[in-house]
Amino acid sequence: MRLSPDQLILWQHGFVKLNGTIAFTWALMLVLTVGSVLITRRLSTGMIRSRWQNLLEIVVTGIVGQIGEVGLRRPRVYVGFLGTLFLFVALSALGTVIPGFEPPTGSLSTTAALALCVFVAVPFYGIEEQGLGGYLKTYIELTVIMLPFNIISEVSRTLALAVRLFGNMMSGAMILAILLTITPFVFPIAMSVLGLLTGMVQAYIFSILAAVYIASATRARAPKAKPKTGTPPPTAA
Repeated sequence: MRLSPDQLILWQHGFVKLNGTIAFTWALMLVLTVGSVLITRRLSTGMIRSRWQNLLEIVVTGIVGQIGEVGLRRPRVYVGFLGTLFLFVALSALGTVIPGFEPPTGSLSTTAALALCVFVAVPFYGIEEQGLGGYLKTYIELTVIMLPFNIISEVSRTLALAVRLFGNMMSGAMILAILLTITPFVFPIAMSVLGLLTGMVQAYIFSILAAVYIASATRARAPKAKPKTGTPPPTAA
């Protein structure tokens, strides 16, 4: 039993290897790219729309709504990045119904790469929204003593993102493989359905946490209130 698609070696020449993680990741990327091209090539602005366009609008509208609820002021600016994260993780989980497919998110290298994308996106959007000086000030808010703690927080939450997604996806695949060997066939089918639901939940959690981190970096701090100047109001005698 493989713990990770990294252990599935499809091709090797010397020290160069093509493992299952790389192959399945590129397969998902190809499906997402081709699917987006096919669905968006004939978009209609009229009342008559295809079923695929209706499905696409439902997905995009739902993602935009969730991003807005997190607190981001311009959700459509972030829908490309956050929506891609959600669709990749969700499609990776849904692909487990295909025989022989192993989700690339069951590899720590894939989840770490996704977490690093979030790690880079947070300061990118933060600087874009508040400027370099405004974003850097968030690290020393209240007191300069908070600087090392804020830096540690950035690194630790990135690590937590990677490990959380990897642990949930890997454990689900391991439990299913164990059940297939020791229980009747019907029970593993039920667990597979539960695993699909868990995968969708993990996709939602991962993208929402990424949105929360970006929101914390792009939220403009309210300026300090200045004392009013002028003639004080008359006091009662």
